[in-house]
Amino acid sequence: MKRTIKALVPVRSGSLRVENKNVRPFCGSTLLEFRVKQLLALPFLDGVVVSSNDPDMVRMARALGAETHQRDPYFASNTVSMSEVYENMATAMDCDDVLYALVTTPLVKSESFVKAFELYRSLPSGFDSITTVADVKEFLIKDGKPFNYDGTRIPRSQDLPDIVKLTFCISMLPRTTMVARRSCLGVQPHFFKLPPEESVDIDTPFDFKLAELLYDYSVIKNLPLT
Repeated sequence: MKRTIKALVPVRSGSLRVENKNVRPFCGSTLLEFRVKQLLALPFLDGVVVSSNDPDMVRMARALGAETHQRDPYFASNTVSMSEVYENMATAMDCDDVLYALVTTPLVKSESFVKAFELYRSLPSGFDSITTVADVKEFLIKDGKPFNYDGTRIPRSQDLPDIVKLTFCISMLPRTTMVARRSCLGVQPHFFKLPPEESVDIDTPFDFKLAELLYDYSVIKNLPLT
């Protein structure tokens, strides 16, 4: 029997750093609308679920054709742990697998979602999930000392160790694993690397403006962001 997979899109009111970032104007639309419409067009998905505590966002999601999860205010507060939130959202879903996708990464291409799904359904032995990562080629300091390089022999940035960071642009895992681990990461995730331009995550007003400029550039020029 075919396993069902649905997208889970978390949005909430009360953003501290970028006010109303999920529904404020963004390139003629909103982050929430962009992501829901993009996901609904993906042929491999069996549904899109928007989880929110905000009645307006819930109504918007339904009007776009998405399913909704009315999240209890506790699970949308600024003090609740993400572990509790992951468990709460995944428990409310009705599917075998979950595609966890944030609205704050609007530059992720539909082609990348498709490639991620193709990888997920044919995972190499030993892996149970996938998650997106991006390269970190920066000189890192920990406790006042060089962390990823020898301070007495400064390398070129491209010669720094191969370190990646989690971007949370795309995560796919069994729903039961998400509930049991209380996380959007599986026990042994396979890393799916996205280019820097697709990995932009809106966390500050600067990020919001940067994403707008990059998105507008790609649309106006009809060019990939490379």
